[in-house]
Amino acid sequence: MNEIRYSLLHQGMGSTTSSPSIQVGWHHWKKILIYFTGTIGFLFIVVNPIRQKYEIPLNPLHSKHCTVSYDEHLPLIQYALMVDAGSTGSRIHIYRFNYCGPSPSLEDEVFREVKPGLSSYPNDPEAAADSLDPLLQAAVASVPVSLQSCTPIVVRATAGLRLLGREESEAILQALPEKDGVIVMNGKDEGIYAWITVNYLLERIGEEKKLDTVAIMDLGGGSTQIVFEPFFLKDNNDNRFHPFFEKEDKISNEDYRVELTFGHHNYVLYQHSYLGYGLLEARDDLYPVVNPCFPESFNYPLTLQDNKQAVKIIGSRRVNFKDCSRVIKSTLFNKTVLCRTEPCSFDGVYQPTTLFDISLNPKVEDIAELAGKICRHHHEYDWQTKNDPYLCLDLTYLYTLLNYGYSIHPSKKIFLAKKINEVEAGWCLGATLQMLDGMVHSENIM
Repeated sequence: MNEIRYSLLHQGMGSTTSSPSIQVGWHHWKKILIYFTGTIGFLFIVVNPIRQKYEIPLNPLHSKHCTVSYDEHLPLIQYALMVDAGSTGSRIHIYRFNYCGPSPSLEDEVFREVKPGLSSYPNDPEAAADSLDPLLQAAVASVPVSLQSCTPIVVRATAGLRLLGREESEAILQALPEKDGVIVMNGKDEGIYAWITVNYLLERIGEEKKLDTVAIMDLGGGSTQIVFEPFFLKDNNDNRFHPFFEKEDKISNEDYRVELTFGHHNYVLYQHSYLGYGLLEARDDLYPVVNPCFPESFNYPLTLQDNKQAVKIIGSRRVNFKDCSRVIKSTLFNKTVLCRTEPCSFDGVYQPTTLFDISLNPKVEDIAELAGKICRHHHEYDWQTKNDPYLCLDLTYLYTLLNYGYSIHPSKKIFLAKKINEVEAGWCLGATLQMLDGMVHSENIM
């Protein structure tokens, strides 16, 4: 199965004059369905999308934008390799940047993917390491020989490896050839890097002028993250402050507050990662024997985490959106945990409400309406429900996470994007940009 990943964009105030291409499909019901089917179906079929829509120069050492770098201490062309060891597969992003300006500008990207992920080899760390060989071979074939010695490569493992026991994950990491470049990311970093990616591709960060940014809610296979720049108030001296971040509760500050510098601008972000609330984890947690999220023909054996108890999930004759949502709410989202700092989302986690004051397209309730039609097997969607028994559950979970989990009103509007300008709206590009930024400031880039 492939990684499933949504990036839900909720925009702040203001807009740019030119809008980058966001691959969404919210203009009418057909396009909503096509988008969800394509994204959710990404779990079950091998997909190698062509991501390059760039005019690649004949000479990989040259740029189509300039002939010399902005700074004599920076190279004209810089390659960077980011390996995403996700919960369901490993992927490599081979990025090619130019330094025609003070910040790196993405020229093109090569993408390769292998399955299964590192976490599928808990008892065979050597096999886990060998599974990355095709990705490294793709890198060698893509990066010019003269630049390979100065091309950074980092392997970052996400929720799938975090969910393994410490002993198993450490054994896998030790088996990898480049141990120093291997990092098991926490959900905090994953969300922050995704925020950088989305805002970079939307041209809202990295510019001379500081612009309003967009919020991201990232739904992966093993976890979900939310990151945004809160609205700040001004005191009598015109100083900006946020009522929560200025509290003396240091633990809460460290849990949620992130200070970030990017493109010569400083940002204060709110972030939180919910490990175990990804879509694949949610599926495994929803194991009543008769489940109203699945059609009657559905029959799936499931071994619980102790590897001793097995249950069989079967579909219900009464498949419907309301009952499916009720099961998701009661099983996954705990609203009874004490909320020490209000308001909270779920599990007692603080979350400012001002994020959701601006309306965009589409409405959250549109997801519920579509889920309702899918769950009751509306004739218009027969072929989708026959080919994918998870559609009712996945769409209902997405709606319940937004509305019940994050407390977003059904009438509020969002963008749901998988790519922006043909580049994946995930954490990989953001992590690469931060890596290059660190190299520039440490003078190790050449």
